[in-house]
Amino acid sequence: MVVLSLIYQGLIIVLLLTFSFGPAFFSLINTGIKYGYKPGSLLAMGIVLSDFMLCLAICLVVHFGAINLLHSEKAQTFSAIIGGVILIAFGTFYFRKHTTKSDAVIEVDYQAPHPSLMILKGFVINLFNPTVWFLWLGNVTAISKTLDYSMLKMILFFSIVLTITLVVELTKVYLAGKIKRFLTDRLMTIVNYITGSALIIFGLVLIYDHFFQVK
Repeated sequence: MVVLSLIYQGLIIVLLLTFSFGPAFFSLINTGIKYGYKPGSLLAMGIVLSDFMLCLAICLVVHFGAINLLHSEKAQTFSAIIGGVILIAFGTFYFRKHTTKSDAVIEVDYQAPHPSLMILKGFVINLFNPTVWFLWLGNVTAISKTLDYSMLKMILFFSIVLTITLVVELTKVYLAGKIKRFLTDRLMTIVNYITGSALIIFGLVLIYDHFFQVK
């Protein structure tokens, strides 16, 4: 029963991480379409790497019984405001990347940023999304009970889950790259605007919910 429970919970985590339609999702699809598979895969690696670091950090917090620190209102408000500002900053960049407005299908590849920058971008845009923190907080807390709070077992379990997540993310990048041949410059501009708008909206909602909203 424990094994079946872990498989079920693992599949739920993979689905939540890869199809949550958050900032990382829109950035990943945009990168796959615009730059192709390799830059998109590097962004995906950065995203999954940040997931692993968050998971490891929360596992340590749970293991040492300091979980209340992450539940504190001040910690949540601070992380939400910082994350919101960073998401808005990333979103504005997509509005600056204008393409030539024509009906010709895109035939040349855009110059992709340096590989290390792609990994860093994926890492940062996922790390500073408080929703991801809360997701991992809930998952680690639930799994820790199933695995009797064993640090080694938790790390092994989540390593397997994140490996599967990376495979799914790479598949998404591959499929996104395949539709590039059908896009015109005008459509690519629209894709950029949609991605930028999504990131800005996510950032504004985070700031509003944790700072401006009257409780």
